[in-house]
Amino acid sequence: MKVKCLLIDDDPLAINIIKNHLEYFERFEVVFTCNNAIDAFDFINNNPIDLVFVDICLPIVNGIEFIKSLNNPPLIIITTSSQDYAVQGFELDVVDYLIKPISIKRLVKSLHKTSKILNHANKSSQISTPEFEDHIFIKVDKKMIKVYFEDILYIKSLKDYVIIKTNYKDYVTHYNLSAITRLLPMHFFIRIHRSYTIALNKIKAIDKNCIEIDDILLPIGRNYLKEVKNKIINGVTS
Repeated sequence: MKVKCLLIDDDPLAINIIKNHLEYFERFEVVFTCNNAIDAFDFINNNPIDLVFVDICLPIVNGIEFIKSLNNPPLIIITTSSQDYAVQGFELDVVDYLIKPISIKRLVKSLHKTSKILNHANKSSQISTPEFEDHIFIKVDKKMIKVYFEDILYIKSLKDYVIIKTNYKDYVTHYNLSAITRLLPMHFFIRIHRSYTIALNKIKAIDKNCIEIDDILLPIGRNYLKEVKNKIINGVTS
């Protein structure tokens, strides 16, 4: 299956470099390019995208703000001429942070990492979709562990790993939060923050911009607030 890619950069030369590099990799298909985040946001909302290459320095809305604006983002690779945003970028669960000019040798590492994430997600999705979809299998210490959706309280991001908090114990597995959230039934779970996805039926209370689960307050991110309150309070899904 092709990995559908979106390239965002206000420098046409930078877009052409990545586009030319990707031509060597049959699995990766560039389906759209643009020079600003507004056009990219509109395209993502109306088309399936697996991987986004985005520059930090963009007109109107910069790359970091664009990433934060995505409620259920595809995989992201930041491309930039500066190292100043590296820590902030990885806090947003990006796959990689590439410094321009981007060599094909360096890009190969990013694409390999991307493929591993997508392959892991696809395999887990196939394993975790039985006749009755009530659980997911996750890899923990070289074992595949069955975790029932009903037992999950919330999931917390730890960059390339997540902690799945359940009624009985915690599981640490090699996923980013976006990837594992896509494997969960959306009518039971919702992402409320760049670091948290929660089980809707485990919510005890909403206090201002926090949600209480198991006597723990979890923050609702500003970019998630409207969707979260619509879904939880009004039962509206986007």
